[in-house]
Amino acid sequence: MLNQKEIIDDFIVQTKVGLFCSYGNFYLDPKEPFTDAVISHAHGDHAVGGNQNVYCTEATSIFMKHRYKKFAAGDFFIKSYKEVFNLNGVEISFYPAGHILGSALVLMEYKGVKYLYTGDYKLEEDSTCEPIEFIKADVLITETTFANPDTEHPDAIAEIKKLNDVKPNIMLGSYALGKSQRLISMINQHCPQKRILVHHSIIPFVKIYEQLGVDLGKYEVYDRKVMKNNQMDMIYIVPPMVYHSYIKAINVVRIFATGWKHLQNNNEVQLYISDHVDWNAILKTIEEVEPQQVWTTHGSGTQLQTYFSPNLVVKLLN
Repeated sequence: MLNQKEIIDDFIVQTKVGLFCSYGNFYLDPKEPFTDAVISHAHGDHAVGGNQNVYCTEATSIFMKHRYKKFAAGDFFIKSYKEVFNLNGVEISFYPAGHILGSALVLMEYKGVKYLYTGDYKLEEDSTCEPIEFIKADVLITETTFANPDTEHPDAIAEIKKLNDVKPNIMLGSYALGKSQRLISMINQHCPQKRILVHHSIIPFVKIYEQLGVDLGKYEVYDRKVMKNNQMDMIYIVPPMVYHSYIKAINVVRIFATGWKHLQNNNEVQLYISDHVDWNAILKTIEEVEPQQVWTTHGSGTQLQTYFSPNLVVKLLN
Protein backbone atom coordinates (compact mmCIF):
# COMPACT_ATOMS: atom_id res chain seq x y z
CA MET A 1 0.00 0.00 0.00
CA LEU A 2 1.27 3.47 -0.90
CA ASN A 3 1.82 5.98 1.92
CA GLN A 4 -1.28 7.97 2.81
CA LYS A 5 -1.21 11.11 0.68
CA GLU A 6 -3.43 14.15 0.31
CA ILE A 7 -5.87 12.97 -2.38
CA ILE A 8 -7.68 15.91 -4.00
CA ASP A 9 -11.35 14.97 -3.90
CA ASP A 10 -12.28 16.93 -7.03
CA PHE A 11 -9.13 16.17 -9.05
CA ILE A 12 -11.39 14.54 -11.64
CA VAL A 13 -15.08 15.47 -11.81
CA GLN A 14 -17.84 14.24 -14.11
CA THR A 15 -19.51 16.93 -16.25
CA LYS A 16 -21.91 16.56 -19.17
CA VAL A 17 -18.85 16.69 -21.46
CA GLY A 18 -16.98 13.95 -19.59
CA LEU A 19 -14.26 13.61 -16.96
CA PHE A 20 -12.69 17.01 -16.29
CA CYS A 21 -9.42 17.83 -14.53
CA SER A 22 -9.60 21.51 -13.55
CA TYR A 23 -6.06 21.34 -12.10
CA GLY A 24 -4.66 20.67 -15.59
CA ASN A 25 -7.59 22.17 -17.54
CA PHE A 26 -8.10 19.06 -19.71
CA TYR A 27 -10.74 16.41 -20.29
CA LEU A 28 -10.27 12.65 -20.34
CA ASP A 29 -12.18 11.26 -23.35
CA PRO A 30 -14.51 14.29 -23.75
CA LYS A 31 -17.87 13.73 -25.48
CA GLU A 32 -17.72 17.24 -27.00
CA PRO A 33 -14.70 19.07 -28.46
CA PHE A 34 -12.42 20.81 -25.97
CA THR A 35 -9.05 22.63 -26.08
CA ASP A 36 -6.96 19.87 -24.44
CA ALA A 37 -8.20 16.27 -24.67
CA VAL A 38 -6.38 13.23 -23.32
CA ILE A 39 -7.81 10.27 -25.25
CA SER A 40 -7.51 6.73 -23.86
CA HIS A 41 -8.51 4.89 -27.06
CA ALA A 42 -10.21 5.38 -30.41
CA HIS A 43 -13.74 4.03 -29.86
CA GLY A 44 -16.34 6.64 -30.79
CA ASP A 45 -17.75 6.94 -27.25
CA HIS A 46 -14.27 7.95 -26.01
CA ALA A 47 -12.77 9.77 -28.99
CA VAL A 48 -14.78 12.53 -30.69
CA GLY A 49 -13.46 14.72 -33.47
CA GLY A 50 -12.90 18.47 -33.23
CA ASN A 51 -10.68 18.80 -30.14
CA GLN A 52 -7.92 21.40 -30.50
CA ASN A 53 -5.05 19.42 -28.90
CA VAL A 54 -5.29 15.63 -28.62
CA TYR A 55 -2.81 13.66 -26.50
CA CYS A 56 -2.88 9.96 -27.35
CA THR A 57 -0.95 6.96 -28.69
CA GLU A 58 0.01 6.66 -32.35
CA ALA A 59 -2.57 3.96 -33.12
CA THR A 60 -5.36 6.04 -31.54
CA SER A 61 -4.41 9.03 -33.71
CA ILE A 62 -4.45 6.92 -36.91
CA PHE A 63 -7.88 5.45 -36.12
CA MET A 64 -9.23 8.93 -35.33
CA LYS A 65 -7.80 10.36 -38.57
CA HIS A 66 -9.48 7.57 -40.54
CA ARG A 67 -12.83 8.13 -38.82
CA TYR A 68 -12.93 11.95 -38.65
CA LYS A 69 -10.60 12.89 -41.54
CA LYS A 70 -9.60 16.60 -41.32
CA PHE A 71 -11.89 17.11 -38.31
CA ALA A 72 -9.97 14.56 -36.20
CA ALA A 73 -8.13 17.28 -34.20
CA GLY A 74 -6.37 20.63 -34.51
CA ASP A 75 -3.09 18.97 -33.46
CA PHE A 76 -2.12 15.50 -32.33
CA PHE A 77 0.55 15.08 -29.67
CA ILE A 78 1.61 11.44 -30.04
CA LYS A 79 2.96 9.81 -26.90
CA SER A 80 4.67 6.44 -26.49
CA TYR A 81 3.77 4.21 -23.58
CA LYS A 82 5.53 5.30 -20.35
CA GLU A 83 6.66 8.62 -21.86
CA VAL A 84 5.99 11.34 -19.26
CA PHE A 85 4.65 14.70 -20.45
CA ASN A 86 3.43 17.77 -18.60
CA LEU A 87 -0.01 19.16 -19.41
CA ASN A 88 -0.71 22.47 -17.65
CA GLY A 89 1.10 21.32 -14.50
CA VAL A 90 -0.08 17.68 -14.40
CA GLU A 91 2.45 14.93 -15.22
CA ILE A 92 0.83 12.33 -17.51
CA SER A 93 1.95 8.99 -18.92
CA PHE A 94 0.24 6.17 -20.83
CA TYR A 95 0.36 2.43 -20.07
CA PRO A 96 -1.18 -0.35 -22.22
CA ALA A 97 -4.84 -1.04 -21.33
CA GLY A 98 -5.32 -4.30 -23.27
CA HIS A 99 -8.67 -3.10 -24.70
CA ILE A 100 -7.85 -2.51 -28.39
CA LEU A 101 -4.70 -1.60 -30.31
CA GLY A 102 -3.23 1.62 -28.89
CA SER A 103 -5.57 1.75 -25.89
CA ALA A 104 -4.06 3.34 -22.80
CA LEU A 105 -4.42 3.61 -19.06
CA VAL A 106 -3.78 7.28 -18.20
CA LEU A 107 -1.54 7.91 -15.17
CA MET A 108 -1.77 11.47 -13.84
CA GLU A 109 0.54 12.72 -11.10
CA TYR A 110 -0.14 15.98 -9.27
CA LYS A 111 1.37 17.17 -5.97
CA GLY A 112 2.83 13.72 -5.32
CA VAL A 113 -0.49 11.86 -5.75
CA LYS A 114 -1.02 9.35 -8.58
CA TYR A 115 -4.44 9.06 -10.24
CA LEU A 116 -4.89 6.20 -12.74
CA TYR A 117 -7.72 6.39 -15.28
CA THR A 118 -8.41 3.09 -17.02
CA GLY A 119 -10.53 4.10 -20.01
CA ASP A 120 -11.86 0.73 -21.23
CA TYR A 121 -9.60 -2.21 -20.45
CA LYS A 122 -9.38 -5.98 -20.28
CA LEU A 123 -7.05 -8.53 -18.70
CA GLU A 124 -7.53 -11.47 -21.10
CA GLU A 125 -4.86 -12.40 -23.58
CA ASP A 126 -5.38 -10.80 -27.01
CA SER A 127 -2.74 -11.16 -29.71
CA THR A 128 -4.11 -8.12 -31.59
CA CYS A 129 -3.24 -5.48 -28.97
CA GLU A 130 -0.70 -4.63 -26.30
CA PRO A 131 -1.33 -6.57 -23.04
CA ILE A 132 -2.37 -4.51 -20.01
CA GLU A 133 0.43 -3.27 -17.74
CA PHE A 134 -0.57 -2.58 -14.15
CA ILE A 135 0.89 0.42 -12.33
CA LYS A 136 0.54 1.40 -8.66
CA ALA A 137 -1.58 4.48 -7.95
CA ASP A 138 -3.22 6.28 -5.02
CA VAL A 139 -6.55 6.59 -6.84
CA LEU A 140 -7.92 4.12 -9.42
CA ILE A 141 -10.55 5.63 -11.72
CA THR A 142 -12.08 2.53 -13.28
CA GLU A 143 -14.80 1.84 -15.83
CA THR A 144 -17.56 -0.31 -14.31
CA THR A 145 -19.41 -1.49 -17.44
CA PHE A 146 -19.75 -5.03 -16.02
CA ALA A 147 -19.12 -4.36 -12.29
CA ASN A 148 -21.62 -6.93 -11.08
CA PRO A 149 -20.68 -10.07 -9.08
CA ASP A 150 -23.07 -12.07 -11.30
CA THR A 151 -21.10 -11.14 -14.43
CA GLU A 152 -18.27 -13.47 -15.30
CA HIS A 153 -17.04 -13.49 -18.88
CA PRO A 154 -16.46 -17.03 -20.14
CA ASP A 155 -13.13 -18.02 -21.67
CA ALA A 156 -12.92 -16.31 -25.08
CA ILE A 157 -11.14 -19.25 -26.73
CA ALA A 158 -13.84 -21.69 -25.59
CA GLU A 159 -16.43 -19.25 -26.95
CA ILE A 160 -14.81 -18.86 -30.40
CA LYS A 161 -14.49 -22.65 -30.70
CA LYS A 162 -18.33 -22.82 -30.64
CA LEU A 163 -18.15 -21.64 -34.27
CA ASN A 164 -16.56 -24.99 -35.21
CA ASP A 165 -19.89 -26.67 -34.42
CA VAL A 166 -21.79 -24.41 -36.84
CA LYS A 167 -21.53 -25.80 -40.36
CA PRO A 168 -23.81 -23.41 -42.32
CA ASN A 169 -22.53 -19.92 -43.16
CA ILE A 170 -22.47 -17.44 -40.29
CA MET A 171 -23.27 -13.73 -40.22
CA LEU A 172 -21.16 -12.52 -37.31
CA GLY A 173 -21.99 -9.10 -35.85
CA SER A 174 -19.05 -7.27 -34.34
CA TYR A 175 -17.82 -3.76 -33.57
CA ALA A 176 -15.72 -2.51 -36.47
CA LEU A 177 -12.70 -1.43 -34.43
CA GLY A 178 -10.98 -3.78 -32.01
CA LYS A 179 -13.51 -6.60 -31.72
CA SER A 180 -13.52 -7.45 -35.45
CA GLN A 181 -9.73 -7.66 -35.63
CA ARG A 182 -9.62 -9.82 -32.50
CA LEU A 183 -12.25 -12.15 -34.01
CA ILE A 184 -10.40 -12.48 -37.34
CA SER A 185 -7.26 -13.47 -35.45
CA MET A 186 -9.06 -15.89 -33.10
CA ILE A 187 -11.01 -17.57 -35.91
CA ASN A 188 -7.78 -18.09 -37.84
CA GLN A 189 -6.14 -19.59 -34.75
CA HIS A 190 -9.00 -21.75 -33.44
CA CYS A 191 -11.35 -22.39 -36.41
CA PRO A 192 -8.84 -22.84 -39.26
CA GLN A 193 -11.34 -24.49 -41.63
CA LYS A 194 -13.52 -21.36 -41.65
CA ARG A 195 -13.24 -18.84 -44.48
CA ILE A 196 -13.51 -15.25 -43.25
CA LEU A 197 -15.27 -12.56 -45.27
CA VAL A 198 -15.14 -8.98 -43.96
CA HIS A 199 -17.60 -6.13 -44.58
CA HIS A 200 -16.03 -3.29 -46.58
CA SER A 201 -16.53 -0.74 -43.76
CA ILE A 202 -14.35 -2.81 -41.41
CA ILE A 203 -11.49 -3.30 -43.90
CA PRO A 204 -9.77 0.12 -43.30
CA PHE A 205 -9.40 -0.69 -39.59
CA VAL A 206 -8.02 -4.14 -40.48
CA LYS A 207 -5.49 -2.48 -42.80
CA ILE A 208 -4.40 -0.06 -40.04
CA TYR A 209 -3.80 -3.01 -37.70
CA GLU A 210 -1.62 -4.61 -40.39
CA GLN A 211 0.16 -1.33 -41.10
CA LEU A 212 1.01 -1.17 -37.37
CA GLY A 213 2.52 -4.66 -37.49
CA VAL A 214 -0.36 -6.87 -36.28
CA ASP A 215 -0.74 -10.08 -38.31
CA LEU A 216 -4.41 -11.10 -38.20
CA GLY A 217 -4.14 -14.06 -40.58
CA LYS A 218 -6.32 -14.79 -43.61
CA TYR A 219 -9.48 -12.91 -44.58
CA GLU A 220 -11.20 -11.65 -47.75
CA VAL A 221 -13.30 -8.63 -48.59
CA TYR A 222 -16.96 -9.74 -48.72
CA ASP A 223 -18.18 -10.86 -52.13
CA ARG A 224 -21.86 -11.77 -52.50
CA LYS A 225 -21.17 -14.38 -55.18
CA VAL A 226 -18.60 -16.17 -53.01
CA MET A 227 -21.05 -16.38 -50.11
CA LYS A 228 -23.85 -17.55 -52.42
CA ASN A 229 -21.75 -20.26 -54.08
CA ASN A 230 -20.43 -21.65 -50.79
CA GLN A 231 -23.08 -22.74 -48.30
CA MET A 232 -20.77 -24.01 -45.56
CA ASP A 233 -17.98 -22.83 -43.25
CA MET A 234 -17.99 -19.17 -44.24
CA ILE A 235 -18.08 -16.40 -41.65
CA TYR A 236 -19.17 -12.94 -42.79
CA ILE A 237 -18.10 -10.32 -40.21
CA VAL A 238 -20.36 -7.25 -40.27
CA PRO A 239 -20.70 -4.11 -38.10
CA PRO A 240 -23.74 -3.80 -35.78
CA MET A 241 -25.78 -1.58 -38.12
CA VAL A 242 -25.49 -4.07 -40.98
CA TYR A 243 -26.19 -6.99 -38.63
CA HIS A 244 -29.40 -5.39 -37.35
CA SER A 245 -30.55 -4.29 -40.81
CA TYR A 246 -30.33 -7.85 -42.20
CA ILE A 247 -32.72 -9.19 -39.60
CA LYS A 248 -34.24 -11.66 -42.09
CA ALA A 249 -31.02 -12.77 -43.80
CA ILE A 250 -31.61 -16.27 -45.17
CA ASN A 251 -29.27 -19.27 -45.26
CA VAL A 252 -27.05 -17.88 -42.51
CA VAL A 253 -26.79 -18.47 -38.79
CA ARG A 254 -26.89 -15.09 -37.02
CA ILE A 255 -24.39 -14.60 -34.19
CA PHE A 256 -23.31 -11.41 -32.38
CA ALA A 257 -20.06 -11.24 -30.39
CA THR A 258 -20.59 -9.27 -27.19
CA GLY A 259 -20.47 -9.50 -23.39
CA TRP A 260 -23.99 -8.04 -23.08
CA LYS A 261 -26.70 -10.62 -22.31
CA HIS A 262 -29.55 -8.56 -23.80
CA LEU A 263 -27.73 -8.39 -27.15
CA GLN A 264 -27.58 -12.20 -27.23
CA ASN A 265 -31.37 -12.54 -27.30
CA ASN A 266 -32.77 -13.93 -30.57
CA ASN A 267 -29.33 -15.09 -31.75
CA GLU A 268 -29.10 -18.77 -32.70
CA VAL A 269 -25.75 -19.15 -30.94
CA GLN A 270 -24.59 -17.05 -27.97
CA LEU A 271 -21.01 -15.79 -28.37
CA TYR A 272 -19.91 -14.08 -25.15
CA ILE A 273 -16.68 -12.33 -26.13
CA SER A 274 -16.13 -9.04 -24.33
CA ASP A 275 -13.32 -6.48 -24.46
CA HIS A 276 -14.21 -5.13 -21.01
CA VAL A 277 -13.32 -6.28 -17.49
CA ASP A 278 -15.85 -8.36 -15.56
CA TRP A 279 -16.29 -8.33 -11.77
CA ASN A 280 -13.31 -10.58 -11.00
CA ALA A 281 -11.02 -8.66 -13.35
CA ILE A 282 -11.91 -5.38 -11.61
CA LEU A 283 -11.11 -6.96 -8.23
CA LYS A 284 -7.81 -8.24 -9.64
CA THR A 285 -6.99 -4.75 -10.96
CA ILE A 286 -7.68 -3.16 -7.56
CA GLU A 287 -5.42 -5.77 -5.98
CA GLU A 288 -2.61 -4.96 -8.47
CA VAL A 289 -2.93 -1.14 -8.37
CA GLU A 290 -3.28 -1.00 -4.54
CA PRO A 291 -5.21 2.29 -4.50
CA GLN A 292 -6.28 4.16 -1.37
CA GLN A 293 -9.50 5.09 -3.18
CA VAL A 294 -11.45 3.76 -6.19
CA TRP A 295 -13.53 6.17 -8.29
CA THR A 296 -15.99 4.63 -10.75
CA THR A 297 -17.29 5.73 -14.14
CA HIS A 298 -19.02 4.25 -17.25
CA GLY A 299 -21.58 2.03 -15.50
CA SER A 300 -22.64 1.51 -11.91
CA GLY A 301 -20.12 1.29 -9.07
CA THR A 302 -22.70 0.70 -6.33
CA GLN A 303 -21.94 -3.02 -5.96
CA LEU A 304 -18.20 -2.31 -5.69
CA GLN A 305 -19.01 0.29 -3.04
CA THR A 306 -21.00 -2.26 -1.03
CA TYR A 307 -18.38 -4.97 -1.49
CA PHE A 308 -15.47 -2.87 -0.20
CA SER A 309 -17.31 -0.95 2.54
CA PRO A 310 -15.91 0.12 4.99
CA ASN A 311 -12.32 -0.94 4.14
CA LEU A 312 -11.82 0.99 0.91
CA VAL A 313 -13.36 4.27 -0.25
CA VAL A 314 -15.31 3.70 -3.49
CA LYS A 315 -16.67 6.94 -4.96
CA LEU A 316 -19.15 7.08 -7.84
CA LEU A 317 -18.22 9.80 -10.30
CA ASN A 318 -21.37 9.43 -12.44
